[in-house]
Amino acid sequence: MNASSASSVSAITARQRWMGVLARAGGDLHSFEPVLKDADYRLIRAPEVGMTLVRGRMGGTGSAFNLGEMSVTRCVVRLADGRTGYSYVAGRDKRHAELAALADAHLQGSQQQHWLQQLIEPLAQAQAARRTAQAAEIATTKVEFFTLLRGED
Repeated sequence: MNASSASSVSAITARQRWMGVLARAGGDLHSFEPVLKDADYRLIRAPEVGMTLVRGRMGGTGSAFNLGEMSVTRCVVRLADGRTGYSYVAGRDKRHAELAALADAHLQGSQQQHWLQQLIEPLAQAQAARRTAQAAEIATTKVEFFTLLRGED
């Protein structure tokens, strides 16, 4: 793998990470609305709600099967300088989709590190804290099963 393809892979990985954080941000993203909208932009595809088919695998490795459908909202924005941001978020929150698309567009610019530090990292830390709290809550209900052997020799 040459240097340019390695940097391309790392750029894709970085964008996948921030897109995932933005998609899971929900209402947390709303507090960043003033700074995200402090730029000239236009809606290429206004937030719209649709449906998508969700597929699953038994145990994560089995054969794929159709689990069902879910609502998804998508949006595409373009900043005045030409950067285009995209979002697909679970549910029907049009505001969340628009803000996520704006964040994606901002993150593709020269101030990417600023946006990563001021937006993505706080959101990622909040999401990790919620996962940890949820795991701790679930752990309190964990039941250990064991088998008693009868004393037959």
